[in-house]
Amino acid sequence: MFPLPGGIGLSHLRAYEWAASDGVCGGGPHLHLACTEAYVVTGGRGAVQTLDVGGYTETALEAGVVAWFAPGTVHRMVQRDDLRITVLMQNSSLPEAGDAVFTFPPPILADPDAYAEAAAMPTGDAEARRRRDLAIEGYLPIREALVSGDPAPLRDFHRAAAALVAPKIDAWIQCWRSGALAAAELTGEHLKALANGDASHLEQSGVRVETPSGKDGYGMCGRRDEYRLDR
Repeated sequence: MFPLPGGIGLSHLRAYEWAASDGVCGGGPHLHLACTEAYVVTGGRGAVQTLDVGGYTETALEAGVVAWFAPGTVHRMVQRDDLRITVLMQNSSLPEAGDAVFTFPPPILADPDAYAEAAAMPTGDAEARRRRDLAIEGYLPIREALVSGDPAPLRDFHRAAAALVAPKIDAWIQCWRSGALAAAELTGEHLKALANGDASHLEQSGVRVETPSGKDGYGMCGRRDEYRLDR
């Protein structure tokens, strides 16, 4: 089985329809520590709210828009009118290995056991909503500080997130080596073979097709439907 180009991950998202404490319907704000994420909007309307050291931005999303953000960008998907998104995620398998941290309040971020309990995969709407609302509780003060020109709370969150995932880095390196790095190295092998007049790898060509699982999961941004690309 050959991977998608670059060893990326692929999923569908529909933003949560529940209103948060600020009246906005959407997902749980979070960041990724080693992966760039891209939204390809396939239907509806909404927005993505982002926080970085430069400030707060809200980017409108509608069919045809592609928006992406680097590691460290706090993002919150906002629902306005049946927003639907295909997500492209760098380093497939790293996000599933924990390369994402919710903007929970600082006391939870400082306690790995409390964080793990709060971030656990929900089994129903009520749990998913509680998890989202807890992320909003920590997100709003960071956003308010950035709007006022103070990036210190965001930097504090970056440091807390890095400390929280530090014990996972060795496992992440193995995921990266067997995924994105292996995909890049395979291209190098093909180029070397072609330079030597060897085209034998072209005999491994073909089409692979996969459809979504059809099962709604509780993603960080919203209801998530995955493609199984590791089979």
